[in-house]
Amino acid sequence: MEWLIVVGLILFGIGLMIIELIFIPGTTFVGLVGFSMYCYGVFQSFEAFGSTVGWIVLVSTGIVTIAFTYYSLKTNAWKRFALNNTNKGKVNEGLLDNIQIGQVGKSVSAIKPFGKAEFNNEQIEVRSEGNYIEENKPVRVIKIDNKRIFVVAINS
Repeated sequence: MEWLIVVGLILFGIGLMIIELIFIPGTTFVGLVGFSMYCYGVFQSFEAFGSTVGWIVLVSTGIVTIAFTYYSLKTNAWKRFALNNTNKGKVNEGLLDNIQIGQVGKSVSAIKPFGKAEFNNEQIEVRSEGNYIEENKPVRVIKIDNKRIFVVAINS
């Protein structure tokens, strides 16, 4: 039973440190909890089995951890978890040349307060001034501010 506790603490601690490195970097809390559990597992091996077995567990877990870390960094094993592409697009980039205040178009999606509208056969992201605008309703541009297009519904 003691072996199960020692091995469980060490493996769970390593797992939390890996989670810290890959999925939630920068939080430090999960990594510290994992490192604490890892250390407590080694400490428990000293307590439960004596110093000889404790030292064997300490050295072997240290070697395995260093080897695993070296291997994973050397082979880029974690690269498949990383975000490798970037979004280079910008909202309404290059589309504002054809849009003017007062221009009339049609909402393509519900605007609540963000949505899409069609002007000159092009879909553009627009914003209402807080009012909900249903899909397929006529809209008018009332303001253009820093590449943001504000629209209002036109009552038919």
